[in-house]
Amino acid sequence: MQFVIVVTQTHLPISYAKHCNIMTLLQLLDFTWKLMFNPELLPDITSYHSVNEPLALQWVGMEDIAVPFSIALSDGKLLPVAGKADLLVSLDQPDAKGIHMSRLYLHLNEQLANKKLDKTCLSHLLELMVSSQKGISKNAKIKLKFDVILEKSALLSNEMGYQSYPVTLSAQRIHNEVSYVLELSIPYSSTCPCSASLSQQLYGAAINEHFSAATIDKQDLLQWVESKAGSVATPHSQRSYAYLKLILDNQYLLDIQSLIFKFEKLIATPVQTAVKREDEQEFARLNAENLMFCEDAARRIKGELERMKFVTDYWFKVEHQESLHAHNAVVIDQKQRM
Repeated sequence: MQFVIVVTQTHLPISYAKHCNIMTLLQLLDFTWKLMFNPELLPDITSYHSVNEPLALQWVGMEDIAVPFSIALSDGKLLPVAGKADLLVSLDQPDAKGIHMSRLYLHLNEQLANKKLDKTCLSHLLELMVSSQKGISKNAKIKLKFDVILEKSALLSNEMGYQSYPVTLSAQRIHNEVSYVLELSIPYSSTCPCSASLSQQLYGAAINEHFSAATIDKQDLLQWVESKAGSVATPHSQRSYAYLKLILDNQYLLDIQSLIFKFEKLIATPVQTAVKREDEQEFARLNAENLMFCEDAARRIKGELERMKFVTDYWFKVEHQESLHAHNAVVIDQKQRM
């Protein structure tokens, strides 16, 4: 980029123009250029404009900022994710016009973009968010929303696939104390115990009607069971969800993958990715072995949460999206203050 500046005698006093040499003129132009384009000299209305009503505000900032980063998997490998970040600070100085939002954005990029997400990174970012406001903010919080795509093997076959899990990780610094909240959504299948019992009753009645003799030939029974006539009734099942919100101990090393798989194993009927016939049959067996109302699933989850020493507080919701009804069956429970 080139600039051409023409200076005529009318721009400078005659007495000065007579005595200045070309070097002096260039120095003058250089000073003028720096004066015009020095960022420190650009106006900043947040620093000197007054406010109509001097009041403090609890949280001010930005939402849904795109930021790429990585999370550590259980085997130590890094998984890249595309995240959205919410950055907020308190505006504690009542007469301050506003916060310095661009500083928050730049610190996010410097500390997290294309880097590994961990608690040390978040804690340092919170500290920078507060200090960047030059005394007008005391508290800060970050919310990161992203999907974790995990590889999952089929139940019996050698097939595999990928499943996406929505995750939210929040960190906040209040009065110099940092806390972390992890939110997970885990889908699974639930088969209604009541419906299973009613189906079994119909099945028994059909056998009794079809085989009227006092004794039943085993081969005849097996042939009937595998025929179309043997399909009497099936219990209703549905996709269900466990929504977890966990306050984590500050010493806990973040392992999102292990937590997801732990709860899937606990519930025992996680949804599948790639399936062949043997996998689908095994899935049906697992559902029959783990008949559950929403209360049953909730008690499994609550029992495990109570045993997790690194979870200092929790809130969770179990949602069975009923295929029998047009409404859902839910359980909501919490430990302390959430």
